[in-house]
Amino acid sequence: MAYTTIDDPEAYFQTVLYTGDGNDSRTITLPADTDMQPDMIWIKERSSTSSHYLTSIGMGIGTRLEPDGTSTESTEGLSAVTSDGFTIGTSTNQVNQNTITHVAWCWKESATAGFDIVTYTGNGSARTISHSLSAVPHLMILKSRTYAENWQIYHHKMASDPETDYLEFRNTAIADSATTWNDTAPTSSVFSVGTRDATNKNTYTYINYLWTAKQGFSKFGSYVGNGNADGVFIYTGFRPAYIMFKDVNNSNSWIIMDTKRDPENIMAATLYADDSVAESDTDRGDAVSNGFKCRGTSNAFNGSGRTYIYMAFAEAPFVNSKGVPCNAR
Repeated sequence: MAYTTIDDPEAYFQTVLYTGDGNDSRTITLPADTDMQPDMIWIKERSSTSSHYLTSIGMGIGTRLEPDGTSTESTEGLSAVTSDGFTIGTSTNQVNQNTITHVAWCWKESATAGFDIVTYTGNGSARTISHSLSAVPHLMILKSRTYAENWQIYHHKMASDPETDYLEFRNTAIADSATTWNDTAPTSSVFSVGTRDATNKNTYTYINYLWTAKQGFSKFGSYVGNGNADGVFIYTGFRPAYIMFKDVNNSNSWIIMDTKRDPENIMAATLYADDSVAESDTDRGDAVSNGFKCRGTSNAFNGSGRTYIYMAFAEAPFVNSKGVPCNAR
């Protein structure tokens, strides 16, 4: 059985749905019984087409970047976090457009939960930078804050030698680069950057979001599609609350699904990390007690012989620290 040290995933990750009202100074409260003060908040309109909005500590809550674009940081939208949510300071289309439905995915920075946020200033020379995970990062999502560069993504399963490659929040395939991560795998204390502008140009400022898998709470893996409507099953060791996945070798979007927008199987409500389009309903898969199962033949998530990477966070561990299994949905 898969035991965990995190019996309550909602202490570290929560999703909240709300409808915009167009008003300033509005507080959004997270829905779980467990209070969680978020350190990273990613918001997307569901019923309209404004860009994604991502803010976090490090930059300062309310300073935002856009995962579906290359723009530099700007200060707007949120004004603060609360002990159990966040406050919208100035209403904008991205965070509180009147009558428009929104989703916000919220994470708590914690070594216990395998999540760290690092900021640094580039110097143009290959180097290492410290992190606080006390474990090897499995996923890094990095962006220049002050210059219009693409997001740079490292995933430990995107290739046999992932330190030599990178992905971006665009519908493009994996690319090779010796200067992104300096062809050096991250360690339990540092990650490496080379001389590429997107990760280490002199005087640029950067933010890097790093995760390592925690049994029963998070997983950053890969799978190979089978091209069948009865798709592949991916074991995570928990019932997923959130899944984002990407076809690494082809030009397909980053698909985001969660169990708040789809509380029952089949999960069909789809958003794309690299696109501002509104939510669409396309059968994608089932969230089950110990993983997820693809439903459908789309090359975007289950093409025959295609390799996909994913990041997933738990709604409930398959088996908690007392040996009690969770229920299926």
